[in-house]
Amino acid sequence: MNKKIKGKKVLVYGLGGSGQAACKLLHAFGACVSVYDDDKKFRNLFCYVDQPLLHKYDLVVVSPGVKVVGNSLISALREQKANIISEIDLGSIFSLGKLIAITGTNGKTTTCALLGKIFDEAGKKNFVCGNIGLPISSIALKTDKKSFVICETSNFQLELSKLFSPQIACALNIQPDHLDRHGSFDEYKRVKAKIFQNFKALKSAVINLDDDGSRDIAPQKKSVFYSFNPLKKGVCVKNGSIYSGKTRIISLDEIPLIGSKNISNVMAAVAIALLCKIKPRCIRSAIASFVPPAHRLQFVTEKNGVIFIDDSKSTNISCVEMALDSIKSKNIILMLGGQNKGLNFEKLFAAKPQIKGVICFGEAASEIDEVAKRYGYDSHSFATLKEATYFAKSAAQSGDTVLLSPGCTSFDEFASYAVRGQIFAEIVSSES
Repeated sequence: MNKKIKGKKVLVYGLGGSGQAACKLLHAFGACVSVYDDDKKFRNLFCYVDQPLLHKYDLVVVSPGVKVVGNSLISALREQKANIISEIDLGSIFSLGKLIAITGTNGKTTTCALLGKIFDEAGKKNFVCGNIGLPISSIALKTDKKSFVICETSNFQLELSKLFSPQIACALNIQPDHLDRHGSFDEYKRVKAKIFQNFKALKSAVINLDDDGSRDIAPQKKSVFYSFNPLKKGVCVKNGSIYSGKTRIISLDEIPLIGSKNISNVMAAVAIALLCKIKPRCIRSAIASFVPPAHRLQFVTEKNGVIFIDDSKSTNISCVEMALDSIKSKNIILMLGGQNKGLNFEKLFAAKPQIKGVICFGEAASEIDEVAKRYGYDSHSFATLKEATYFAKSAAQSGDTVLLSPGCTSFDEFASYAVRGQIFAEIVSSES
């Protein structure tokens, strides 16, 4: 496509970071680019068109922030037989490096960041991009045939994808999430499975054998597995260490990450690195010195015998469950809330005896509070995160662990989960 794009009329729909990166990439190859966004504040960017349906385009590139289901413009463009692709399609076409794509409900960012660290340790040129914050279109022109492109791949990016074709694709875990966008878990899984849609010979799938959803979407061939159970082939845990076949990679005691969910992420990174011929000593060194991304089971402080943990990145119920399973304390005060994505909290409260109390906040506070009380939990509800955090700080007793693991997005109060986590950390760390 890169040789055929010059002079073509292209519409970029959605002008967040991904859309703007797509525009710049298209301009670099001589395309005639027009842009549109549902938010009219972008009218001064590039060649803005108020009514895109009045024009015919050779290609339409849609950003991941654009909701597809129920979108009248997308439907009308389809009726016009427009060639619609995702921004990751565009960026991957122009990238020259070996493409590694990682998807999953939870753990994508940690796994991608760890892989970047492993490749750095091995002296391999790499770009960590995608949903992690750096659009793949923004790094495409910097790649060469010796580089590796490690792409965190979300369901939003895959939704309209047609051309995305990684050499290695990994499914970490597939659990109910984003049902407000996709309508059902089956549709969510169908979208996630598109990471394998263009799988052919000489490509590899890395699959979490312990996760039903990952196994459900795995290709029939070319799969490499990892598991907490012993495996003859693949990556697994045995005798207190991570192994690949008979090769010991690293002791679990050397891994500076909390909980079983992170051990699973490490195994995925190990499997991918080995497929890329990275030496075990480089893998071991990188894992042992890895500093995990913020707001993911991050220890904040301990005050008067109370431990405070920031897991603000937890925006679905399966992630909350993983967080609870990762913390050894039997006295957890769980902070839940924000903007719900159509998820049902019944399952969470049905089987988590280590929860001592529940503190709910934000838009979903009353909904979660009602379910928690129905299951007999001591639960309190607040309008904002700040109110909830001050209450948690005053109510917690020595021996308790206050865990912010919201199970919801932050968009009712904050621009991102990171801002939410920062506010929590500032309050619990302050003297007041």
